[in-house]
Amino acid sequence: MPQLTAGTTAPDFTLTAHTGEQVSLASVLSAANQGVIVYFYPKAATPGCTTEACDFRDNLASLGAAGYHVIGISPDPINDLQAFAQAESLTFPLAADTDHAVAEAYGVWGPRTINGRTFDGVRRSTFVVRPDGTLRSAEYDVDATGHVARLRTELLGS
Repeated sequence: MPQLTAGTTAPDFTLTAHTGEQVSLASVLSAANQGVIVYFYPKAATPGCTTEACDFRDNLASLGAAGYHVIGISPDPINDLQAFAQAESLTFPLAADTDHAVAEAYGVWGPRTINGRTFDGVRRSTFVVRPDGTLRSAEYDVDATGHVARLRTELLGS
């Protein structure tokens, strides 16, 4: 599966968010001064995905003040995303990529092995998209713990 690299154009998408509204990269980019953080996670309400989502939630104000918006994407159905957002008080869009077309476009869908079992799924990955639609960074197979803090240091210097 081909991976995206910094400097390339981010694939645009329009998906349904947990709120029931459509969210597109182009529309979110038009409202972001510095860019959009698009992160892919394997499954809502699992320990690692909850840690990562709550880290984004807890840093959303400082990321927003610096001009960044956040979109989380998973292959989960809308009802799972709604329950996840409500349970964890998540206020940024969680988008449903149930056919994993967007995950494939970003190179994050493919074979994963957990506990000796191999299956196709999402590799936890994060992309920072500049306002012009090009990638500032593309990170594959990130750790859920500490990832947002490292990203914050990279983007905000704090």
